[in-house]
Amino acid sequence: MKVVAINGSPNKNGNTYHALSIMGTKLKENGIDFEIIHIGNKAIRGCISCGLCRKNQDEKCSIKTDVVNEVVQQMKNADGIILGAPVHYSGIPGTMKSFLDRAFYVAGSNGNLFRHKVGAAIVAVRRTGGSSTLDGLYHYLAYTEMILATSNYWNVIHGRAEGEALQDAEGVQILEVLGNNMSWLMQMREQTKNVLPAPKPVQKVMTNFIR
Repeated sequence: MKVVAINGSPNKNGNTYHALSIMGTKLKENGIDFEIIHIGNKAIRGCISCGLCRKNQDEKCSIKTDVVNEVVQQMKNADGIILGAPVHYSGIPGTMKSFLDRAFYVAGSNGNLFRHKVGAAIVAVRRTGGSSTLDGLYHYLAYTEMILATSNYWNVIHGRAEGEALQDAEGVQILEVLGNNMSWLMQMREQTKNVLPAPKPVQKVMTNFIR
């Protein structure tokens, strides 16, 4: 089994990276492969609402000048996905938001590629805005029917300078518990997949309120 972690920070080795690495250590201790994919320093534009990913059914965004299509396939082939981000103005950083909008729309429009994978989200923050950013990240996981891993508090770690988050003892413990819980969910899912069939997917009902 494998987990891919999306690092949405502009800083490759900043506190978001260290937070993801804490989880990665626990996952690897439980026999699960782990990889961090750094997208936060890339030039990624937002969704242009062309609808071609839904029309073409080729698991690709029509914008092919960045890493989105490549990373979507890495996420599709993983058993678990972690979304990691710093906080910009109490929210998800722009590059990460653009990536998530397109990646999850492609996935959802092509048979729900991430359905029933185990997912988690973590946030690194200097002071405040962690909960609202975490909530935003979880919107993507919940919308695609992923199985959500949780911890013993909100998945937020605090620090400003590179590596400073490692001094947040409670934050470190939260992510360690999250890593172990995610491992357990993945192992449980793997061991029961041939015993307990997953619910069949349904055709989504779309209701518009203006006639």
